[in-house]
Amino acid sequence: MTAGYIRNYYYYMKRNSRLSAVLHALLHMAERDRPMTSEEIAACLQTNAVVVRRTMAGLREAGLVTSGRGHGGGWTMARALEDISLHDIYAALGEPMLFQMGNATESPGCLVEQAVNHALDDAFAEAEALLIARLGDVTLAMLAEDFKQRFAKQAAARKQRG
Repeated sequence: MTAGYIRNYYYYMKRNSRLSAVLHALLHMAERDRPMTSEEIAACLQTNAVVVRRTMAGLREAGLVTSGRGHGGGWTMARALEDISLHDIYAALGEPMLFQMGNATESPGCLVEQAVNHALDDAFAEAEALLIARLGDVTLAMLAEDFKQRFAKQAAARKQRG
């Protein structure tokens, strides 16, 4: 194995894509005119229905989705897409760590480590504040509209080809 392969492997393994996956699921749900079961959502996300149920339960507690049992049951949106920001979803997920990078803590008495950590703390705090603000500016309705435009563009290209 090459060093590049190992570096890329660890880079991708450390990424937390939970927010992205939940957004994916919610947009699929928004496109349906009926509830989606945990199994259907799991198929969209290529994961297990138990994982979906656990995640969606947190979204239900935050008032973002509702669930129904039995025949015809499943998960539905609890609010209009315009009323749900990406920050709302991020908060419902327990505000997972946004950045996987962090400070070294092996030698807390080292002045060099202290200087480096101070600089990184400021940079990470500024980047996190900017990202969280941006999450508050983007709604599910905006993502749904982007999807619809991409879908229409792809359909038009297919039609031209054949």
